[in-house]
Amino acid sequence: MTLTVTHCAPCFQGEWVWVDPGIGVPIGARVKLTDTGHQLLVDDEGKEHKLSQKEEGSIRVMHPTSVEGVDDMIRLGDLNEAGLLRNLLVRHRQGIIYTYTGSVLVAVNPYQELPLYTADQVRLYHGRRLGELPPHVFAIADTCYFNMRRHNRDHVTFQCCGRCSLDGESGAGKTESTKLVLQFLAAVSGQHSWIEQQILEANPILEAFGNAKTIRNDNSSRFGKYVEIFFNKDGAIEGARMEQYLLEKSRVCHQAMEERNYHIFYCMLAGMTTEQKKTLCLGNAAEFSYLKRGDCIVCDGRDDAKDYTRIRTALKILAFTETHCWEILKLLAALLHLGNVSFEATILNNMESSDVSLSDHFTFAAKLLEVQPAALAVSLTYRSFMTNRERVSKPLNSEQAADSRDAFVKAIYGKLFIWIVGRINSAIHKTPTNGPKYVRNSIGLLDIFGFENFDSNSFEQLCINFANEQLQQFFVRHVFKLEQEEYTKEDIVWKNITFSDNTDTLDLLAVKPLNVLALIDEESHFPKGTDVTMLNKMNRAHAKCNKYIPSKNTHDMEFGIRHFAGVVHYDSNGFLEKNRDALNSGILKLIEASTNTLLQQLFEKERQVSTLSGQFRQSLDSLMNALSKCQPHFIRCFKPNDDKKSMVFDRNLCIRQLRYSGMIDTIKIRKLGFPIRHTFKQFLQRYRVLLNTTVCDPKTVILIHCRSLGWKSIVLMEICSYLLFFYRLDHMYLLLLGSFLLLSVSFNQLQLGFERLQSTIRGRLARGRYLKELAAAVTMQSQVRGYLARKSYKSKREAVTVLQAHTRGMLCCHLRKVFLSAQERMARERSAAELQQRLEDVLSQSQEASAKPEPVSEQEMVETMFDFLPNTVAVGGREGPAPEGFEVRLTTNVPEDQPVVDYDDENEEFSFTKFSALHFQGSATYSHIKQRLRQPLLYHEDEGDALACLTVWWIILRFMGDIAEPKLINQEPSAPTPSQNNLGQRQIRRLSNLVGLDQVLYIRTQPQIQLNFVQYDFIHP
Repeated sequence: MTLTVTHCAPCFQGEWVWVDPGIGVPIGARVKLTDTGHQLLVDDEGKEHKLSQKEEGSIRVMHPTSVEGVDDMIRLGDLNEAGLLRNLLVRHRQGIIYTYTGSVLVAVNPYQELPLYTADQVRLYHGRRLGELPPHVFAIADTCYFNMRRHNRDHVTFQCCGRCSLDGESGAGKTESTKLVLQFLAAVSGQHSWIEQQILEANPILEAFGNAKTIRNDNSSRFGKYVEIFFNKDGAIEGARMEQYLLEKSRVCHQAMEERNYHIFYCMLAGMTTEQKKTLCLGNAAEFSYLKRGDCIVCDGRDDAKDYTRIRTALKILAFTETHCWEILKLLAALLHLGNVSFEATILNNMESSDVSLSDHFTFAAKLLEVQPAALAVSLTYRSFMTNRERVSKPLNSEQAADSRDAFVKAIYGKLFIWIVGRINSAIHKTPTNGPKYVRNSIGLLDIFGFENFDSNSFEQLCINFANEQLQQFFVRHVFKLEQEEYTKEDIVWKNITFSDNTDTLDLLAVKPLNVLALIDEESHFPKGTDVTMLNKMNRAHAKCNKYIPSKNTHDMEFGIRHFAGVVHYDSNGFLEKNRDALNSGILKLIEASTNTLLQQLFEKERQVSTLSGQFRQSLDSLMNALSKCQPHFIRCFKPNDDKKSMVFDRNLCIRQLRYSGMIDTIKIRKLGFPIRHTFKQFLQRYRVLLNTTVCDPKTVILIHCRSLGWKSIVLMEICSYLLFFYRLDHMYLLLLGSFLLLSVSFNQLQLGFERLQSTIRGRLARGRYLKELAAAVTMQSQVRGYLARKSYKSKREAVTVLQAHTRGMLCCHLRKVFLSAQERMARERSAAELQQRLEDVLSQSQEASAKPEPVSEQEMVETMFDFLPNTVAVGGREGPAPEGFEVRLTTNVPEDQPVVDYDDENEEFSFTKFSALHFQGSATYSHIKQRLRQPLLYHEDEGDALACLTVWWIILRFMGDIAEPKLINQEPSAPTPSQNNLGQRQIRRLSNLVGLDQVLYIRTQPQIQLNFVQYDFIHP
């Protein structure tokens, strides 16, 4: 990089200077001396540059105001591009994003969240004059509000409109600044009403339908917006009105790479429920052609699902019914489905034509639009027009059909956006009811698109840049007018100041009889007009205009215009089609036949200007007329870089924005006029030392009295004779020319007196400081000692408190351990006592059982059990005499009713009745039955065990004679076996082993068991 230094002045170590690095504007650098005595320059980026001896003597020293930066760039000593640029750079590195240039606020997008917009900041800036506090967007908003209220008090019936204009490149922060101004006005208006909430909630809706992600900005406004807020006589908000300008409808169908469609499409797909998406036949964003043409579906930093919830809430607040919301979603879904409709090329009567490729998307689109699929297909593939009072239909090829479909989609979305803005206005704009003479005060916010210059610029960019040309001229003329009014107010005679004017460009675009927009409109009305014929007419009409750049040859479709921000080349292809902004008559017939009420409302017939440029010019003229009648305030929004990174400052980008934002023209006007301004009091205090008299001494004479005595003119004339070649006397301010020369002779005469005076004053000040420091030292020592004593006491007290807490904790832990050990010991003692008591009870029961009579022997028990059987009856169903020992005495009578044994209460839980009720299955009871069982009495998991139980019961029934034994041929009766003799004893022992049967209980109940055998009439058949 080659450095160029200008001006000559000796420089010292650490001094700041200006150097030209070859980028078109000087930058700051600091002088650094080497060991050899040569000078190095360390620029703002930290790079070192060597200087030759010739360059060392030609360095221009930087003004002190440019070193640290200032709040108001009018106060810069270096009033040039370099001074403005470095001031913004210094403040940007300090994290300060707001700077004044006179009454204009410059806002640099920080690309990060900053704590600058809290309620405390609102209260801080409310009611303060501009300049009393550091620059802030709230200061501009409060100035607008204050001026409106002030004029309202002075002129009751006068409509006072404050206007705040926000402009800048895309991504500079215009939309966010607009929202901040709205929030401030809502906060300071004094009444937090429902209408204020509605005005604030309109922003999410407009951003969803009118903002999109671009390469330069994740939330770029693709339309112009003017919000007019109405206030009553008490300064409270009572309504608002919004106007939109030139929505970029082409974005619905086409997006550049790394850009997205409008936010609403992605929000609805991310936020709707599964049932709603199923009803509308929707999926995810990647499935729709209109949403993926920019190859960017997800936007970092945005939560589409969360935004959708906020949008639905805002629609509800602004009186959109559920029916309205659902109809809007249906139209949006229909547009997405139409984007997926494709066309097949065909030949019809030797003419290129096309057919709609039948698909689910086409069917869904027709269903959501509530039209017939066949009628929709015809309207998209044929163009209808009138010739000789006869309607003719012409087939379209596949490309033309796709263009017709896109035009239909853009028309629906554009009309839908206008309808939504109208619904918002109907909710927030209330007609005054105080009579026709009642005029409300208002503050307007203009958020307009910034100057655009892309690789390919079309008709939309021409309209946008035309609007920026109008606003630029309004800005420059306003600043020039303010300066002229200031001089007229001070009775200053001054010559006219020439400044940069873009009148020639505006004449080329819209003022001359054959201006560019007029030629475009004229060619749009011709049925056979084409983009080529339009371009040829413009080249012939404006070839000699220095602001117009004609196309290079007949095949080149580009033309250029020299705007205030630079040269922009426009591609004229599609200009006429976009300007006509007309739909195929077949599509209009289709809309009329639709049963979708919202679709028909959007295309209601109304008188409009025939072309898009005509509509835009009409609305822009209306806006400029409104602005010219009001007091404007400007906020210039700058973007520091194109990468959306914080703490990155691109010099080339920022200097370009400075040049076409009007800041340089503002500085030039100030420089050509009287840029250095002091009040009389400030001027007298600064330069009174040059007087040879003691008049008007601020310490002895009141300033007002000084003026009344006529000394003011004498003082100013005497001081100015020393300082200036030219001076002017005013009523309130003294405006000095920037070029003045201090006479060295006067300075030398005063130098000696200044040195003696300075030494005396320094001695007196030093003695005063010493005495004050001595007294302060004693006071400080006492305070420090007291502080140290209190600190020591506090630390000891805290230590004792901590020690007490630890001691209490240790005691509690010890007591807890003692308590737990006592509990464990008592539990062990209680368990031992219970066990001892249990053993004693068992021992006593055993002793009682041993005291009872000895049980009979097995033989005696069998004889007792079966002594009721007659001798003549066969055993087990077998015929013949009974075996020996099985005879029963017939004389023995078995009592029919046996007395019921009264069991002890302690054995009640072991009764057979309770056991059977608990364990028997299949509703079986404990009573005796003589039939075979269908299932075991007790539950068995194993099937074999269950079968064995049933077999045992069958055998018992056979043995007891309840069922007949099967007859065996030629079988002789046999004598009873020992097992038969011992059967009773074995059964008793087996019963004793049942679940839950205690041995003690067995001993007690053994007589009853033996009695049961007799009770149940076990008689052999």
